[in-house]
Amino acid sequence: MTRRVAMVAACPYPVPQGSQALIRDTAQALHEAGHEVRLVVYGHGAGESADGFAVHRSWRLPGYRATSSGPSLMKPVADALLVRTLQRTVREARSEVIHAHNYEGLLVALASRARPMVYHAHNAMADELPWYFSGQSWARRLGAWLDRTFPRRADHVIVPHRALADYLISNGCDPGQVSVIPPSADPGGFAQPAYDDAPAEVLYTGNLDAYQNLGLLEEAMRGVRDADPAARLVVATAAANPGPRVYAAEMISSAGMTAPREALARDVIVVCPRVSWSGYPIKILNAMAAGRPVIACRSAAGPITDGIDGVIVPDNDSRALAEAILRLRRDRSLREYLGTAARETIRTQHRRALLVRRIETVYDAVCGTAESLPE
Repeated sequence: MTRRVAMVAACPYPVPQGSQALIRDTAQALHEAGHEVRLVVYGHGAGESADGFAVHRSWRLPGYRATSSGPSLMKPVADALLVRTLQRTVREARSEVIHAHNYEGLLVALASRARPMVYHAHNAMADELPWYFSGQSWARRLGAWLDRTFPRRADHVIVPHRALADYLISNGCDPGQVSVIPPSADPGGFAQPAYDDAPAEVLYTGNLDAYQNLGLLEEAMRGVRDADPAARLVVATAAANPGPRVYAAEMISSAGMTAPREALARDVIVVCPRVSWSGYPIKILNAMAAGRPVIACRSAAGPITDGIDGVIVPDNDSRALAEAILRLRRDRSLREYLGTAARETIRTQHRRALLVRRIETVYDAVCGTAESLPE
């Protein structure tokens, strides 16, 4: 059964960052499956979108062009404007279900009073909020209060992994209210991977925010260069005027939506130093879809199975990270083995069709036409 879906995300769009990529891919997958998707977002983004689904923008605030994540003084105003835009879109499109991405999207949807509403959680606030305030205890307490108070008010909650599901259930969500639906990725959107006999360079893609834990990568690269002075670190980021913000790294701008794919077309080792446990790094999915080996910290390893389709190291262990980088850098056959397996993991376990079927089951449930929900 096709649905009229109002998907709301309190963020600029499009922006080449993980959360926005998840939002876009979810909307695009549902659109291609025949659903009428209307994405409701802020009035600005990094360029224009060229998606098949409709994009409804709130009024553009004069002087507000920020595309980075995290709190700001202008966000409450932007969110209030988004509430009005969502209400108008739901009314005019006669939307059957509201699909709210991330915490601010949840708050906007709740303020609009539109129902039924599915909350698509990207993280836990008790985990992520302290990263924006240098680990302040008050930020953790505020985040924990948000986690206890708002997710359970949705009609249903989608989470990317079991750990976040268990956490939200422990904070008041009913077990039957939460479904684990990992994000999708498309290997077909990446070139067939090639590998070189020369040692591979190290690649980080994504924003430079504190929760990315880039200090760990810097420390590990010092150890790598002690053993292999020729090792290169490339940081591809959409951050404006990145400059020399990561120690001894070659900084390249990836402001375009296709730029990360270009960086992944080379024979590279992708490193994700995050230790924030509640999110799901989309950069890992993209790297695996591109057939590249990924090294990740245990708490944020996403879909990786250690030694099978990637490498997992202990959280904040720079020595283990450096050793893993050196091993992969020198071993082409291991890079190829892990990259090939990673691509197969995405092809079999993170297909768009699988994502769509699971979300459709949630929609049917909240609209009163389903018999069972995905676990």
